[in-house]
Amino acid sequence: MPRAVLLLVNQSKPAVVDALPSIRALVARHGRLAGELDVNHTPLELDQLPVRPDLIMVLGGDGTLLSQARRCVNLGIPLIGVNLGKLGFMAEFDVTALERHAPALLGNGRLDLADRTMIDVEVHRPMSTPAGTPDLPTFMAVALNDCVITAGPPYRMIEIGLRLGNVEGPILRGDGVIVSTPVGSTGYSVSAGGPIVSPELDSLAITPIAAHSLSFRPIVVSSRTPIELTIIRSNPVRNAGLWAGGATTSTDQPPPMGTTLVLDGQVLRPVTEGERVVLKGHDRPIRLVRNPDSNYWQTLVRKLHWARPPGATGGGRAG
Repeated sequence: MPRAVLLLVNQSKPAVVDALPSIRALVARHGRLAGELDVNHTPLELDQLPVRPDLIMVLGGDGTLLSQARRCVNLGIPLIGVNLGKLGFMAEFDVTALERHAPALLGNGRLDLADRTMIDVEVHRPMSTPAGTPDLPTFMAVALNDCVITAGPPYRMIEIGLRLGNVEGPILRGDGVIVSTPVGSTGYSVSAGGPIVSPELDSLAITPIAAHSLSFRPIVVSSRTPIELTIIRSNPVRNAGLWAGGATTSTDQPPPMGTTLVLDGQVLRPVTEGERVVLKGHDRPIRLVRNPDSNYWQTLVRKLHWARPPGATGGGRAG
């Protein structure tokens, strides 16, 4: 039987709106349309659909795929990322590739599936809270790319205590820290000097941001190792009441942010001194449908210009 496909559509992108009629027709021709939801406004309620989807097709770009991976990870349904944005590093299919592989993807052909590690994120109160207070998280979320603690305005150096499992680690002094999955290792982390990690590995990379030390190097640990980041010194949150409402229009007001926890560059939460950010691999990976024509290492060369010499214009070996 043809696969039932749920379309998650980023209606804010004109390219998505333009391509949507042809993608609907493609799904109707080779599969079954289980439903269509706008990623920006519609709650994801599978029990409201006429049929449970076998696949979720995300129409947008890498940013859209990131947000929908967080939304869908616990459903256990594979995601197909269709790139109608700019880079298309994680969203492996463009419309041409989707048309070429639609009979197998949407029919009953074999799917090339890849499980990708996600991060469980919890923020806990300071250890100095009154005795007997349950150590329950005050914030919980998941991330596919990375979890970043960034200094924030007024951009003074911050201090973060690192703990790995039951072992106390060093204190990081600098502009912050990035904890990335293998998928996210080619994002902010690699720009800050972190390693490129093969996406098949079940691991997390810890990369300092502008560390005030010549010897603090990025490290890679198992995703099963709990990582605890304690905020020792931070830039305090200013105008906290403006946090959800956007920036103030007054020029003499400081911005409504200080040291901030940022997930996938999309979810922001201020953190203050004494709070603890606890991270580990999520219990369920996100399952992505691979493009049979793509290869991770070739994509690094073609889209991220891996090892391209200065002045080279092509994606391959310089002559």
